[in-house]
Amino acid sequence: MTDDELPELRASDADRERVADQLRDALAEGRLDMEEFEERLEATYKARTYGELTPITRDLPTAGVPSPVVNMVKQPAQRGSWSGRIVGGEGSSSWGVAILSGFERKGRWTVPRRFNSFAFMGGGEIDLREANFADGEVVINCIAIMGGVNVVVPPGVEVVVRGIGIMGGFDHREEGEPGEPGAPRVIVTGFAFWGGVGVERKLTRAERQRLKEERRQEKLERKAARKELQGSQGSQTDGLGDMFDALDEARDLIRERHEERRERHEERRERHRERREQRDRRRYGDY
Repeated sequence: MTDDELPELRASDADRERVADQLRDALAEGRLDMEEFEERLEATYKARTYGELTPITRDLPTAGVPSPVVNMVKQPAQRGSWSGRIVGGEGSSSWGVAILSGFERKGRWTVPRRFNSFAFMGGGEIDLREANFADGEVVINCIAIMGGVNVVVPPGVEVVVRGIGIMGGFDHREEGEPGEPGAPRVIVTGFAFWGGVGVERKLTRAERQRLKEERRQEKLERKAARKELQGSQGSQTDGLGDMFDALDEARDLIRERHEERRERHEERRERHRERREQRDRRRYGDY
């Protein structure tokens, strides 16, 4: 079959899902960022022919075909693997200070064996979701005086909280959950006076999108299985299949609305924190 013939062939739902799976793998491996992934995924589900599908993954490796060897620094770890994220070394940042202002450490950075933070009438955020780790056990030391520090960890990481609070406190909600094999251990310690240190476990946006796509794929597979059953048993199962479809739609709608509310809440909290930091900088920037 020549390239000229490809545009005339209609693509099936299974063809589009295979392309979507390839895009999800590329997102997890870091070959695509979230914006590129969303653009290509939208184009995939809009595609009607092979000619429209082919360019979407032309620059991505095919499953089972080895990728070109690139001699660079440590590559991102595969999804579900922690070994590639424990990189050794000294860490890319070892402290953060917020005095009447704020600080944040987030995105791609390397957590040292001990990270020290200090917040006085200010706030800080230490986000470990996309970070690498200098060691299998790291200490996040937080001193919060009339201020606060928030530590965000990814699922699978073991958390131990050992801080002391006087008219303040440390968040212990994430303790007790065992870590995944090979995952780092995060110890949160320090002192809080009229302040607080929060610890929360959250997924990254890319991971939330991946899980959403996996649920969508499962839904399509269940629907296809029911259609196959209906075809083999005749019209007697049509009503039952319609009921299952309606239940799936209702469940997905409830889940999506819950996730949307949670994301809006996180966005509002982030905007509130940024406005507060900007206000503090304007008010105390000359001191």
